[in-house]
Amino acid sequence: MVRRADDEEETDAEREAALDEDFPLGDGTAAMEADVTCPYCGEEVSIALDPGSGTHQRYEEDCQVCCRPWTVYVTYDDAGDADVAVEAADEGDLE
Repeated sequence: MVRRADDEEETDAEREAALDEDFPLGDGTAAMEADVTCPYCGEEVSIALDPGSGTHQRYEEDCQVCCRPWTVYVTYDDAGDADVAVEAADEGDLE
């Protein structure tokens, strides 16, 4: 048992209820990869996703084919499905 600041004992059930409220469980699945099209070379590539990094993500990644940089935008919905978009990291660099 854990003691609260006011010296009341917190039960396991209370801790679990608090965790469930803060971190609700879905069906245990979330998208782990996505197919995207490179804005530079036009090739379709599969990229790995990290659902543990939050529901709204923005990061840089290089194309696996032409090695040019993208900005990747990922948004997860409540069901764990991901909406993924990529754009040229430097819009002025498009060929």
